[in-house]
Amino acid sequence: DGLNTAETAHDSFLPLVLVPLFLLSVSDGRPPTRFEWELFCFVVALCGLCLRAFVVGTAPHGASTRGTRRPTADSLSTLGAYSVVRHPLYLANTLVAIGCSLLSGTWYLPLIVVLLSFIYHERIAAREEAFLQSAFGEGFRAWASEVPAMIPAFGHYQPSGVPFQVRKVVMQESHGLCAIGTAFLVLDTLEDSARLGYFHVDPRWLTVFFATFIPFLIVALAKKSARPRAPQR
Repeated sequence: DGLNTAETAHDSFLPLVLVPLFLLSVSDGRPPTRFEWELFCFVVALCGLCLRAFVVGTAPHGASTRGTRRPTADSLSTLGAYSVVRHPLYLANTLVAIGCSLLSGTWYLPLIVVLLSFIYHERIAAREEAFLQSAFGEGFRAWASEVPAMIPAFGHYQPSGVPFQVRKVVMQESHGLCAIGTAFLVLDTLEDSARLGYFHVDPRWLTVFFATFIPFLIVALAKKSARPRAPQR
């Protein structure tokens, strides 16, 4: 996945499937969920983001490549998170989606999200692993035979030996933090409005949104200012 092969641009569209399913799950007339439960759901989603941060922050230089059409990889990552699960970023994305789906307070929406995520990521992973096998041959086959695809085997953990790269995580994952804050604001607003019968925005989730948006904005501005300017004629 993202650190062993190309991150697919279509991966970002998967959470959009959650919105209509979420609306269907909250249209049964039940009262809105308690804030304590919503906070627990937020923590679950943040656990997914923390896993992404760990994977990105401990990835060796040169192992991370991005693309939108064909998988690519400069090296095969087999240590750190990749020593316990072959697709840690997809597992992290699933945790984020589960956290969002739990906000509905229903038992079936998280189950649907898990099934959809498995089907979606399994197709992507199959293509990527076919590429990795052709690129790294026996090295990939030995690693894949020991490490499960999506269910972690924590007893296999081997440190990556790479010091945690805070700046890299901040630059790459600030958008993910903002996405979670935005998702919870939108989903909670949809839930409250549907169940109360009028438009309602919880100021607590509005505060969380701004708290996650500001770091994203700072990073976006920093990236823009760091881009080389075209020479003036």
